[in-house]
Amino acid sequence: MNNSRSNIEVMADILRLGKAGKTEIMYGANMSYRQLQHYLGYLTERGFIDKTMVGNPVTQYRVNDKGFRLLENIESLLKMLNGHNSHNGNNENNGHTEI
Repeated sequence: MNNSRSNIEVMADILRLGKAGKTEIMYGANMSYRQLQHYLGYLTERGFIDKTMVGNPVTQYRVNDKGFRLLENIESLLKMLNGHNSHNGNNENNGHTEI
């Protein structure tokens, strides 16, 4: 695999921050402002992050319960894809073709 992050890895990086402003998210998740706008829009529109005005023009983003469930699922999926979760303690492919 290459070193660039997938969309779900970027979303996981944002969700791991918990609560933050745009600048904190941008630097904490290591992304451009354009990417930040895209992912924050996606996550807020789907109800994974709540947007709160804490001043004028200060906005805070907070991961809610639905967002934390998404993060747990993403982390489980990433572990499986990266081979950190083998079935029954072995790496047999159970008759499936390896990719």
